[in-house]
Amino acid sequence: MAYNPEIAERIAEILAETPGITSKQMFGGLSFMLNGNMLIGVDKERLMVRIGKERYEEYLQLEGAQEMDFTKKPMKGFLFIDETGFSTDKDLETWIDRCVDFVSTLPNK
Repeated sequence: MAYNPEIAERIAEILAETPGITSKQMFGGLSFMLNGNMLIGVDKERLMVRIGKERYEEYLQLEGAQEMDFTKKPMKGFLFIDETGFSTDKDLETWIDRCVDFVSTLPNK
């Protein structure tokens, strides 16, 4: 299993009423897309969040946040969040809101 389906279900429930959401296999896990742009995903037991470069350093300091580095080079604008950063539904909703705030600024694909 490349990702935890329980985490994916938690995300899907929070995003259920959000227009423009789809999901697809991506980065070896499951990603949720907003109007065709990657929004948030699940990789193993952690989140992959798209928060943009502007607030990257700020969010990197938050609990559970780590650089997203599939290729041994950090992907600026994306972070991994381990389980300590989204243990409650409120924490998960906060990360989703941060992602939506950024991805909503991107052109639709």
